[in-house]
Amino acid sequence: MSTAQLKMIIFVLIVLMLISLFNSLFVLFQDNGAPESKRLLHRLIIRVSLATALLATMIYGFYSGKLHSSAPWNNPAGLQQPKTQQPSSP
Repeated sequence: MSTAQLKMIIFVLIVLMLISLFNSLFVLFQDNGAPESKRLLHRLIIRVSLATALLATMIYGFYSGKLHSSAPWNNPAGLQQPKTQQPSSP
């Protein structure tokens, strides 16, 4: 699996989570909190499953080395050790 394919899978999972979130909001307003309706619970199970798949995909990507973080706190320039100069020989 290439890096581009992995990023595409992550993007698709995020889009599916957003669709599921708005679908749940629609069901919440449509059912008005009816206790006999289990539709909202089913939407929650779908969203949690998608979030688990997204997390597993990202963990795979980082452990396989196909995904890299470019966040500034991962390699801050200010915390790197300065290179010491060797004394020159006369």
